Amino acid sequence: MADMKPEEMSHPPMDQLQGLEYCIDSNPSWGEAIALGFQHYILCLGTAVMIPTLLVPLMGGNAHDKAKVVQTMLFMTGINTLLQTLFGTRLPTIIGGSYAFVIPVISIIQDPSLVQIADDHTRFIMTMRATQGALIISSCIQIVLGYSQLWGICSRFFSPLGMVPVVALVGLGLFERGFPVVGRCVEIGLPMLILFVALSLYLKHVQVRHLPILERFSLVICIALIWVYAHILTVSGAYKHSSLITQVNCRTDRANLITSADWINIPYPLQWGPPTFSADHAFGMMAAVMVSLVESTGAFKAAARLASATPPPPYVLSRGIGWQGIGLLFDGLFGTVTGSTVSVENVGLLGSTRIGSRRMIQISAGFMIFFSILGSTFTNRCYINVICFLFCNFSVAAGRFGALFASIPFTMFAAIYCVMFGYVGAVGLSFMQFTNMNSMRSLFIIGISLFLGMSIPEYFFRYTMTSQHGPSHTRAGWFNDYINTIFSSPPTVGLIIAVVLDNTLDVRDATKDRGMPWWARFRTFRGDSRNEEFYTLPFNLNRFFPPS
Repeated sequence: MADMKPEEMSHPPMDQLQGLEYCIDSNPSWGEAIALGFQHYILCLGTAVMIPTLLVPLMGGNAHDKAKVVQTMLFMTGINTLLQTLFGTRLPTIIGGSYAFVIPVISIIQDPSLVQIADDHTRFIMTMRATQGALIISSCIQIVLGYSQLWGICSRFFSPLGMVPVVALVGLGLFERGFPVVGRCVEIGLPMLILFVALSLYLKHVQVRHLPILERFSLVICIALIWVYAHILTVSGAYKHSSLITQVNCRTDRANLITSADWINIPYPLQWGPPTFSADHAFGMMAAVMVSLVESTGAFKAAARLASATPPPPYVLSRGIGWQGIGLLFDGLFGTVTGSTVSVENVGLLGSTRIGSRRMIQISAGFMIFFSILGSTFTNRCYINVICFLFCNFSVAAGRFGALFASIPFTMFAAIYCVMFGYVGAVGLSFMQFTNMNSMRSLFIIGISLFLGMSIPEYFFRYTMTSQHGPSHTRAGWFNDYINTIFSSPPTVGLIIAVVLDNTLDVRDATKDRGMPWWARFRTFRGDSRNEEFYTLPFNLNRFFPPS
């Protein structure tokens, strides 16, 4: 056999990811787009239920309060997603709840002036108002950085080399929400993981009427099958004598949202009352806003790759951050208990289904808004037959219809996250194709950024679990929140280390090694003709808001 030439052994770098069925501005049929949008709607709701489940009881809220917060979060997820896909980056991204805000919110919950309130419901309302005020003030950071183009200017210091650890850690840094959660109920989580991989990859060529149904809709199919299996275990008494932790993670009847939810409840601004403002609370929340900004930046770049689009230019990135700031302002006005960021699991689903259509995500946002308000009226009818019953269980909103979704054990979502977060992490690693990986400088920057990006947040997490407070534990609560929040985020730590090293270590002789010649075309809106195709505003709005 003749020796292969070097160019035949290597894979040339590609601006756009190949192999997708539909890219950002191409659309499947309406029926398929609606089904895929519903699937994205299901996936994003795991986080929408878990964050209020964690925070609302600590605030003093009851089951009804939790159901109302879930509904509000889903409603605002739909609104923010529509704004981002229409006027922001225009990438197929869902803007959902963020765990980055948990630390400053818990700090507000533990404020002595709130802890001393005896009545639980009053304490919940006052804590919610304090959280709203902090979100409203801190949202100004993203609004200013976005619309002033300051974040776009900062992004000019981001090279492909520097973005490798940032985008990779957006996915890989979420490992705590993967198999560690699956292991809490391995008899449900592991079958879910194996079945999803089998259907979406090994059986992806199975078609029904020329549609690869298992590849496109494996998430819905797997959730339906494994939920039935989990429900059989529950009703048969398999967990009757198990520990409380096992029952919470395995049973399908532990949710208390169904009976607690209102029939129809439309979220509206200031529904919890007028916000209260505190400098300490606002400064602590600003750290979470900065973390959300970094995580969204990495997720936007991953979504562009998985939607077969070009990397978003700095102008588009700033525009998206500005609209995300508007979303944070809305979160504060409506009272979602947490801020928002790009939903990483839904970015991963773009790669799993090989469909990056913008319309699909907008339909998903429509599901969130519609079912969070009116879905409850269909609940009783859903008990007519098994199919409708399952449909209700997979369509959560805070109304009774959507509340049935909470009966799905979170372990099942964790199994899906193992795949979705892996996709996003791999996209980050794929940026190495534009850099010189035969350079010791490149190896050092990527290696230490990835390692410390996971090691430092893990140290902060373990320290907090052991001591019940973060490593930063001074008398200045806002300073503690700032340090503990920033360094608990893998992408943020990775960005700080990678960008600093990449812009200070032998910069003059490393332009090609960093991948900057490849990145140069995408540093301006008109640097590449494809940018206008992917990122131009709708309704001919570019006439009034021309790219800078």
